[in-house]
Amino acid sequence: MPWTKSDYPDSMKNLDAAIRNKAIEMANAMIEDGMEEGRAISIATAKARDYVNGTDDSSRPHYTVKTHNDGWALMKKDGERAIQTAETKQKLLEEAKSYVTNKDGILTIYQEDGSIDQTLYD
Repeated sequence: MPWTKSDYPDSMKNLDAAIRNKAIEMANAMIEDGMEEGRAISIATAKARDYVNGTDDSSRPHYTVKTHNDGWALMKKDGERAIQTAETKQKLLEEAKSYVTNKDGILTIYQEDGSIDQTLYD
């Protein structure tokens, strides 16, 4: 079912209306072309931000998920204090993704060995 300006994924609820409307349009087109919903939402949101705001991400906050003490921590990039912590990476990501989305931020997720696993919302 295609999304509309009044019926769209929860992950788009905190987006600026112009970005959300463009993301809905793009995601619907991607799904129509056979893309999986979750992937279409993620890509469409990023592309819509670029379309509406331009490609400059310097004004958006950057966050990281890394190992920390005996668990995992969400931190602002180059920050010293954890915003959120959890025993497992998966448990932290459940909360961290919505936090970063609400802040219209970019999230870099690291593996246990310190290498980058993936970057979301860029």
